Amino acid sequence: MLEVLKRSSRGLLAAAAMAAVTLTAGPIQAQDPVAIPRLASGKPDFSGIWQTLSEADYDLEPHSGRRDAPPGPGVVEGGAIPYLPGALEQRSRNFETRAEDDPRLKCWVLGVPRGVYYPAPFQIFQRDNDVTLVHQFGNQVRTIATNGSDHPEEKQQEFWLGDSRGHWEGDTLVVDVADFNPETWLDRAGNYHSEELHVVERWRFVDPDTIAYSATLDDPKVYSKPWTIDVLLHRRRDANFQLIEDYCFTLQYEQYYPHHKDGQ
Repeated sequence: MLEVLKRSSRGLLAAAAMAAVTLTAGPIQAQDPVAIPRLASGKPDFSGIWQTLSEADYDLEPHSGRRDAPPGPGVVEGGAIPYLPGALEQRSRNFETRAEDDPRLKCWVLGVPRGVYYPAPFQIFQRDNDVTLVHQFGNQVRTIATNGSDHPEEKQQEFWLGDSRGHWEGDTLVVDVADFNPETWLDRAGNYHSEELHVVERWRFVDPDTIAYSATLDDPKVYSKPWTIDVLLHRRRDANFQLIEDYCFTLQYEQYYPHHKDGQ
């Protein structure tokens, strides 16, 4: 009789364990994918105001705190940007003169990809055929064509923001950006590129209020191989939040933008 009770007890325990597994696994398997904003066409809709919390603009690579920047873990896959030897020397010179030579301080366009991870909000307006980014800093405006068109046949036009052409890979927006000028920096630490820069961006939702952004940079004049940046962008949900004009003048104001004083 005792042996029968033992076997019966073991059977009940096994059944209870199976039931627990079933009850635990059932809801997880039945969960729906995260609901993200979508256009009527079904494509993800990135419209909204976004901003990074990263320290990427101070220095893309891992760095300790310094007088002009807080410490940061870096956003470069692998930690270091693969500069060619001569280009690394130029980056070092840029770092030493960053307080005067950073194009941001001259009110120049931030460029791509720096405008995305610069620590100021930017707004995305999206339609089926294009995505437009409006940045608070410097009134920078960039349009990404998503209508299947290709880069212009005329090359070496050296745009400040490059030429952006996007396509969809599932729910990821992949953007090919080419035809840059060499005037912009990638951060405040002097990381830079040449006119041969080529950028491939990937935009995808992590959840409705978070975008995972990556940019792979290739420039045979400056880097020994392509390398990638990864940052998160967060939706600004503050009540009544909107972009505030943050425009600074690229020339000496009093000399090049004269104005009357004392009401005259």
